[in-house]
This record gives sequence, C-alpha cells and structure tokens, in this order.
Amino acid sequence: MSGLKFDKRELANLEYSLDREMLATDRRGGYMSTTIVCCNTRKYHGLMVAPIDQSDRTYVLLSSLDETIVQHDQAFNLALHRFEGTYEPRGHKYITDFEYTPTPTITYRVGGAVLRKELLWIHNRTQLMIRYTLVDAHSDTTLRLRPLLAFRDKHALSKANVEADGRAYPIPYGVKCRLYDGFPWLNMQVNKTEAEFIAAPDWYYNFEYRKELARGYDGYEDLLTPGYFEFNIKKGESVIFSAATDMMATDETISAVYEGALARRTHKIDFLSCLEHSARQFVIRRPGDRTEVVAGYPWFGSFMEDTFMALPGLTLTQGRVEDCIAALDTAVKDMEASGLLEGRVTPPTADAPLWFFYTLQHLEAHLSQKELWAKYGGVMKAILEAYRRGFNGEVKMNDNALIWAWAERPLTWMGTVVDGAPLTPRRGYPVELQALWYNAVEYTLAVAKKQGDKAFVADWKELPERIKSSFVQKFWLEEEGYVADYVNYDEVNKFIRPNMAVVVGLDYKLLAEDKNVRVLQTINEHLYTPRGLRTLSPRNPLYQSNYNEDQRSQDLASRNGSAWVWPLVLTVEGCFDIAGERFVIDAKHVLEAFDAELQTKCVGSISERFEGDPPHNPRGSVSHATSVAGLLLINSLIEKYSKPKACKPKSAKEETKEEKPKRKCVRKSVKK
Repeated sequence: MSGLKFDKRELANLEYSLDREMLATDRRGGYMSTTIVCCNTRKYHGLMVAPIDQSDRTYVLLSSLDETIVQHDQAFNLALHRFEGTYEPRGHKYITDFEYTPTPTITYRVGGAVLRKELLWIHNRTQLMIRYTLVDAHSDTTLRLRPLLAFRDKHALSKANVEADGRAYPIPYGVKCRLYDGFPWLNMQVNKTEAEFIAAPDWYYNFEYRKELARGYDGYEDLLTPGYFEFNIKKGESVIFSAATDMMATDETISAVYEGALARRTHKIDFLSCLEHSARQFVIRRPGDRTEVVAGYPWFGSFMEDTFMALPGLTLTQGRVEDCIAALDTAVKDMEASGLLEGRVTPPTADAPLWFFYTLQHLEAHLSQKELWAKYGGVMKAILEAYRRGFNGEVKMNDNALIWAWAERPLTWMGTVVDGAPLTPRRGYPVELQALWYNAVEYTLAVAKKQGDKAFVADWKELPERIKSSFVQKFWLEEEGYVADYVNYDEVNKFIRPNMAVVVGLDYKLLAEDKNVRVLQTINEHLYTPRGLRTLSPRNPLYQSNYNEDQRSQDLASRNGSAWVWPLVLTVEGCFDIAGERFVIDAKHVLEAFDAELQTKCVGSISERFEGDPPHNPRGSVSHATSVAGLLLINSLIEKYSKPKACKPKSAKEETKEEKPKRKCVRKSVKK
C-alpha cells in the first residue's frame, strides 16, 4: 500500500470517486460516512449519524455541510450533490487531493485560493469537527457553510413537511437546531467571533442516492437548511466548525477539543495499521455499561454470532483484553436476561452461542485458565446443557449426540430470505454446527478437568467420542473426499460450501488429519479466491458469480457464490495445524492479496463479501467486523509461526509415532 491518498485525476472521475467511501466513528454508536468527494450516495451516509437514546437505533442528524468560497463577489460552491440524475453543484472539480490519515482531509483549489478541509469525529462524544485552513489566497476571501439537516432514522428518508422546525436558535458562537421533538439539540458553532449566521430556512428537494436506487429502494430525500454561517478568512488562518449534541462553551474550548483529539489520532501508514484502526471502530460502548460489536457499517447493528466470531481478531490481536471481556460480559448478560441459557429462547442462529467458546479459546492466551473458568465456567456449562436439553424443539441434541436444527425460519448464518422463503434452508444437521458443538464440549471438558470440576467431567466425558463417531458416519463422503454440507431425514447434501472450513479450522477437530487434508484440498480447488471463500462451488449449477446491484440479485449470490472473508481464517488455521511454519509464506500471500482493497470501497477497511469471480468486486457492508477480524487473526498466526519455537518438532524421518503428539505444542489451547 503506497498510502491512502487520491489525486485530482482520480477524484474528478465520479465513477471512481463516488464508489469510494470514508468512515469515522465515535466509539459509542455514532459515525460519519460519505464518499471521498463528500457526495452522499446512500441513505446511510451523513456527517453526523448517531444514537439519540439508549436503543441501538441511529439517526442521521447532519446530512452534509456545503461550503462556498466567495472572492470578488463571485461564489464558488464546493459541494457535490445529485438531483434526479444531474450533479449540481459540481464542486468536485475544485478538489486537488484527498488524504485519509491522520484524519480525512480534502484540499480544494479555486483560482488562486487553496482551502484545506480536515474532518474529525470526536471519540466518546457525539461531535463532528471540521477545520478549514486557507492555505493560499491572493484576494479577500469569504467562506460560507450551509448545513443540511435530516433528523431521521438511518434506514428511512426525510421528506418535506410542515412539522419540521427550521428555526435556528442563537447560542454562543453559533446556533442550535432541532427539527422534531424527541431529538437532541444539534449545536453548530464556529470558533471565530466575527462569524455570522444568516437565518434562511428552506427545503432542498430530491437529493438522489444512487446506491439505494440501484438496490431497488426509494432513493430520494428532502433536506432542510436553517441558513448558513459566513465569515472572512485570511491566508494561513484556520477556522473550526463544530456540530455536537453538547454545546461548546468558548472558542478556545472548540480549538482545544479539536487539537487534543487530532493529537491522539494514529497514522494509518500501512496495511496492518489500517486494519487495527478499522478494528477499533467496531467495538462501541453504550449507556448502561454495555460494550458491543457493530457487525458492519453503515447499516448493521450488533449480532451475537458476529460478536463472538469477530472479538478475538478485533481486540486480542492488539492486546485489548479489557474490551474483549467487556463485550463478552455484555453478551452473557443478554443471554441470561433472554432465557437463552435455560433453553427458553432459540438462539438467533443455531450456532451463535457456540462461537462463545471460540472467543474463550483465544482469550485463554491472555487470561489464566483459572480466571477464565471462575468467570465463565458456569456460562460454558449452561450453554452446553441448553443444547443438550434443547431450545423450544427447534435446536437440540439428538440421541446420536449431534445437534439438530429445524424450523420454518432460517437457523444458520446462510439464512438469507428471498421472495419470502429461505434461500438455503439447510434444515437438519448443518456441518458447521456439529464442528462448533464438538469443539465446545471438548474444550469445556479439558478446562473443567484441569480445574477439578469432577462432576461435569463425569457427566460429559463420554460425549465427544459419540459426537465424533456419529459425525464421521453421517458426514464423511469417502468417494468425494470432503464432508456433506448438511444431513437430514431425506438428504445428504453434497454441495461444496465454506462451512466445511469450520470443521478443519477449530482447535478440536472431528476428522483425522488425512481427512482434514482432503477437505482443505477441496476448499482450495473449489472455493478459494484472493478475496475469501466462495459460498458455493462454481461447478454447482446454482452458482451465482458477478451480479447486479439490486438487493434480490445480491441476496441470491450472497450464499450461492459470493466470497466471504471470515471462513478464510479457519482455512488458514487448518493449514497451519497441518503444515506448521511451512505455511507461513502461503499465509503471507493470502494476506497481501487484500492490500489493494483498502482503497477500493471503504478507505482503510474491508468489505463484508466479494463477487465470486474476478475482478471480485466488493459487496455488502463496506466495513465489516468479521472481515477485518479475520485478516488480523491471519496476521497473528503468521507472527506466531514465524517465531522460533521452544519445542520445535523433529524432522519427519526422526519423528516416531510416540513422539508425534508432541507437535501440539504450537497450539495455544488447553488441548496441548
């Protein structure tokens, strides 16, 4: 990666620049998101999108801020909007460059005037600050700033109406606005005493969001402006605009908050630092001592499955153990409050609680096993017991010790609904559910045995062999050399899907090593792409590769061909388990293949999924937790296997059958 910069040639090409987005978050549920030329193309875009209460709903308050440079009585509007197919004004033609680090910065040139705009979201408070610096000018220059307000749920759209209050109420250094009761005041201030606010409330109609239209949704919005700020600005002078739910007391306060926040920003200078920065954006703290993981920006909330899958990569790879524990504790409270641990409620997906053990296995490298068992041992046992007892008859352990999942609604991560019906129902015994179940039982037994919980060990010790025996009998396809995707009363589904990566990638494995090798060969031959694992083999007649923008086409392909990043880390894990340090070079190639993606969709982050065929266009949420977490885990595996090992195995010729199990010393889990 040469740097997260874009030049005038790239920015002037709207087909290029409007497809690249930027994201900044406040670490408590709010965010700023728009394109790198500040033209909103989604209803989810906005300069201030934030929660207004204790729910997880977020609202677009400040949609955009239009800047106008005035020299010699001529106004040059720097904004870019699309109205019913036409771009007006076309301020992108004045942009000379965009730089992402340390904070998104855009430079405009209008004749002899050069204006730099630095956008900064303040952490742990609902506040956007923009610093304008007149780098160069040869004439008297005036700057106008016109806010465009929405005050609506991010999933909705604003339409002109008589209920909206377009008035601006004076406050020190600015005004406050609130379009509707129930919303917080939006305090807009400028740290320049001479700045004047000209009240001129008006509706602007039919802003067009082309991404929404392409997906088949309503894509037109009306926005209300209460007026505009206007002030003279001298060459070399910087002026800061602040929009916040809390009012700034003085102009010095505005400056101090901005300078302090900017000084704390990290520089995203390479692939790894970008991923680490992106990872921190997903972990948010909400009121009520809650720590959650946002599954993906800009439209997803927090989900149990994504939380447990992503937490190790998002937090532990950077040593942020407290964040990991805080998110786990929030999830445990939710499971307890919902009745999930008693089996009164069916999990959101059949496997979601079992990913809890996956996080714990990674956490054990940072927390003593004794502490882990004291804190979470009761929850681990309760989850296993809930599966053994069953959840409302929909998810339960059958007599063969495997987990059965059957309901009218989808119960696996592949549960996309198209035209009112599940696209991939996978009812019965889904393969990844069995792998997670076995891993959870074996791990809990191993920890319980070391921590002296004899009662639990006595009750559960016979189960792993029953699970393994039943699994091999039902799932292993000897002729094909891989495992079935799911099995039920009538069907042994032989579709080649990435769910088999869970079988080979967890710490405790259902298959012998020779069978795992064959599964990995199948994954490599059918599913592997430079952007993740396809959700279906291209040789399957149901395979969907590159597809249209509309939501139905995306849904059809999402589970029948799109490449997902998260199964990739389990595949890499399985390869390391077999090849050890010999796989380091290959793992580096896997990681390096994503380098260009940091400048392809969401600058500095990785998308939810990609098209199955070249050029593997990014799809889904533009910044996704499991994608970023997966790549960080792959990097941690590379670092781990690149280090000299204290118990390096002998060569194959020297190693005896008795010595072979000692190779497990390269693992972090208790099974060593």
